[in-house]
Amino acid sequence: MTVALGVDVGGTGIKAALVDTATGELLSERYRRDTPQPATPEGVRDAVESVCADAGLDAIDRMGIAVPGIVRRGVMLSAANLDHSWIGRELGDVFKGFAGEHVAFLNDADAAGVAEMEFGSARGVDGLAIVITLGTGIGGAFIHDGVLIPNCELGHLQIDGRVAEHFASARAREVLGLSWPDWAAGVSRYLQHLEFLFSPEVIVIGGGITKDPELWFDDLECNTPLRLATLSKNAGIVGAAMTAAR
Repeated sequence: MTVALGVDVGGTGIKAALVDTATGELLSERYRRDTPQPATPEGVRDAVESVCADAGLDAIDRMGIAVPGIVRRGVMLSAANLDHSWIGRELGDVFKGFAGEHVAFLNDADAAGVAEMEFGSARGVDGLAIVITLGTGIGGAFIHDGVLIPNCELGHLQIDGRVAEHFASARAREVLGLSWPDWAAGVSRYLQHLEFLFSPEVIVIGGGITKDPELWFDDLECNTPLRLATLSKNAGIVGAAMTAAR
């Protein structure tokens, strides 16, 4: 059994847990803290260190940290729901002295995609599976024949003159005061656009919104088969830990 610590940094919350990377099961409670505002690199680093220390997880050497932004060769290239001072920062420097020697950094939606590919609703899909996370923003991961294609920023697509996550994210529903059917109509338009652009075999929908699927899932309209994410709110944690274990 390979054990790793998975940390999922989101725009509103930071979550961490120990993971059995052979099974995807959590080996500890899922610990959470609010993401500090402003969400600067130093503030987020201190919050990550604090939540891990509170959980007694700070002594774990093998760690994966998922962040809401493009990560290329360890450098943060975007920060849609964090402070813009993250852009251009070397993540190894931000977490230096805390994360240990065996640490991996990746996009949070990519982490969810990895978890769903290995243990969830994207497992065994031939061709392209798209994993979408609907939360503070919209994250997206491409899985082609079981291989992750990283850093697909699908939440920033322009559809009918609007940015997708401004009307189809979970936060957008609350901010705009949309009913569940009205919000589902916007999500359907978004999914149909993905279908038109990429012709996936399946679209997996995850993120915080999946805790109440009975309120909206059956109202979605898309020709591509739709599946609810299996790992739901733990997918980012599991995928981050699995990436560290590799």
